[in-house]
Order: sequence, then structure tokens, then C-alpha cells
Amino acid sequence: MKRRSFIRNSASAALLTAMAGCDPSTRQTGDSPGAVTGKLPYLHQGRIEGYRDFNVIDRGLTINKIETFSTQNIALVRVTADSGDTGWGQISTYNSDIAATILHRNLAQIVLGMDPAAIDEIVDECIERNLKYPWSYVNRALGGIDTAIWDLYGQIRQKPVCELLGGSVTPVPVYGSSMSRTIKPDEEVARMTRIRDEMGIKAFKFRIGKEASRNGDAWENRTEDMISTVGGALSASCSLLADANSCYTPDRAIHYGRMLEEFGVQQFEEPCPYWETDWIREVTGALGMDVSGGEQDNDIARWRSMINSHTFDIIQPDPLYLGGITRTWRTALMASKVGIPCIPHSANHGMVTLFTLHLMRAIPNPGKYLEFSIEFEEGINHEVRSMYGPALEIEDGKLNLPAEPGWGVTVNPEWLLKADYQASELG
Repeated sequence: MKRRSFIRNSASAALLTAMAGCDPSTRQTGDSPGAVTGKLPYLHQGRIEGYRDFNVIDRGLTINKIETFSTQNIALVRVTADSGDTGWGQISTYNSDIAATILHRNLAQIVLGMDPAAIDEIVDECIERNLKYPWSYVNRALGGIDTAIWDLYGQIRQKPVCELLGGSVTPVPVYGSSMSRTIKPDEEVARMTRIRDEMGIKAFKFRIGKEASRNGDAWENRTEDMISTVGGALSASCSLLADANSCYTPDRAIHYGRMLEEFGVQQFEEPCPYWETDWIREVTGALGMDVSGGEQDNDIARWRSMINSHTFDIIQPDPLYLGGITRTWRTALMASKVGIPCIPHSANHGMVTLFTLHLMRAIPNPGKYLEFSIEFEEGINHEVRSMYGPALEIEDGKLNLPAEPGWGVTVNPEWLLKADYQASELG
């Protein structure tokens, strides 16, 4: 849906000012006393006007231990308070062992000794005190700490995270997300049709172009064949999305965007190199279909600029690339304020999909469906599913949200035994 047709409901609008999970009596951080009359307040780290820092648990505890369990592709984080309460989170997948080292070297000494109740202060300190080391690995490591603290909240309050954020435990519709650029068009149609009929999924995303390839393609005419074959076969029964993964210059993106529209595709993700925001904005303005993106972006000031300039019709921040639930929540609120839906990025079956499930049931501006990879046994999915249980289940095209406290899952102790262990402790 284009932004002009996105309408917030009254409950969503109320969340912008009441801020579920936040104590109205808490200070409003980021305001600039004495700001020039007629100007908006200067708000730090993605806060919107009226934002209140989270106050989910009582103050008075201290974080005294942070542990990581890592392989090259996956890392879990356990945060322990002086009360003995613990919470589990996850660092973003891929090179997770590097991010775990960053956590212990750059973040642990900031977080240790802090009150876990002060989640807004914790994430801001971790960003601002890493002034010389901005963004990707610092944010990936921070995502592990932030998500572990949110699980800690859930264990203390005995509630699922989505309820702590003001949401409810209800299933979330998904779109089946193909990750393959080696699959042939007729094979893609066959597996999407089978998944539609077996699981009830009624929306699918396929890949076009070649990742960050300056208008390249996986093989000659694959993109044209994929659009016409998948669109021709499935657009009457399913909602369709296409992902270019930073492939195109604006002229080629617009060319393929119009072809996608012709064959009934409704959403075009990351059409241009993600760092070329002017290019993306040009494509968004030229096409009638929704243009989405943002999974790679981890700088909240950049997010504010992209949202306010309407770079995308739908934003897709990744909770673990961006630094956790707290920063993704702020980004979603910025978009909600100007009427842009948010579908957080969740491209594998690790805990990021779990985190996104909780967010989608709490943010005021969720999109129509959540991304769910259909590479069930390929790539990283087999490995990440061995980390925790129970497995996430799809019923009638919807992903069930665990109702147990925190993230609602249990970490597999056998997986932990195979991982590399590091710990940082207070004192």
C-alpha cells in the first residue's frame, strides 16, 4: 500500500503518545530546554516527540554478567542480574563470532554495573561511547544484549515480550520468502504452489537481478522469465513481492518495476544499492507499487532522514542489524508518525524471526505479513533451528507466537556445549 493509502487506527495513534510499556512519569529524554520557539525539539537516537523511556521492571538491579556462546554463523547472549534472573538474546547471524568479540571488548564494560531497567540508557550509551566504531558490528553485538534484557524483563514480569510492549499474543500472517537465485522460474512456481496448498501461505517473495551487481543477473534473461512465470502463475491466487538486493540503477529498477506491476507483483524490495537513497527515492516516486527496504540500515539518524523524505513506502529494519528491540521500536514509531508501515526484516529461522513476531504484534504500524524463509533445510536455517525450541509453527498461513514469558522458547543445552564460550563479569 502506498503511504497515501495507509491509515493508522485509533489504538495505534494512542500508542505514539502513551508508549506501551513506558511509565508516563519518566523523564522525556532528548528534549532540548530552551529550544528556539517554533522549532521541533531536538530528540536523540530516534525518539519521537512525546517518547517516554521504557520502565518495564522496577529499578534497583545490576547487570553483573554477560556471556556469549558463538559459532562462526550464530551467537547467543545470556545476561544475568545480581538477583540471579537471566535473559537470552541473539547476535545477528553470520560472522557472529566476530560480533561476540566486539561485545566483550566494546560493550560489556559499558553495560556491566548498569541497571537493566534502564534499557533506553543502555542502548544509547553503547552507541554513543562507541563513537569511533560506528555501526555494523557494534549494533550486531548490541542486538544480542538488548534482546537478552527484553527476555530478562519477560522472566521477571512473567509475560511475553509483545505484551510488555503493549501487544497481544496472536498469530501473524507470513509471506514465504525465497532466498534462491539458482532456482529456475518453473521450479519456483512449483514449490510456492506446494507451500501455498500445504501451509495456507498466500503471499510469496522471489528474487530478481543479482545482489549488488550493477544491473547484473544470475543468468541471461532470468529476471524477465522469473517475473513473467511467477507472476503469470501465482498473482491471481497470492500476493507477490520481488527483491533485487541492491541490484539496479534507477532506470533499470523502474523498467523492471513496471514489468512487475504488469504481472501483478505488489511490492518491490531494495531495488537500488541501499546506500543510494536518492536513487531509491526516485524509484519509489516513479512506481505505483510499494517500494520497500532498509534491512541493511543501522544508523537511526539515517532512518529519520529516509522516513521523513519518503524513501520507502514500507520500511524493513532488521532488529539485529539495527541493535535490538528498543532501537527498532523507535524506528517503527518514527515511520508510524508519518503513516509508513513497518515489516521488520527476518530472513532466517533464528531468533530474529521470534523477535520480529513479538514486534509485529506490538508496533502501531505493522505491515500485512511477516517474512518467513522457505529455504527450510538450506543455508543457515537447519543450524539456527537447533539452537532453541519449540520450533515456530505455521498454521493456515500464520506463524504462531509463543505465549510463555520472555521470548517463549528454551535454549538447547546441547547446542551451547558445542559453541565457543566467553564471559564478562562485574569487577
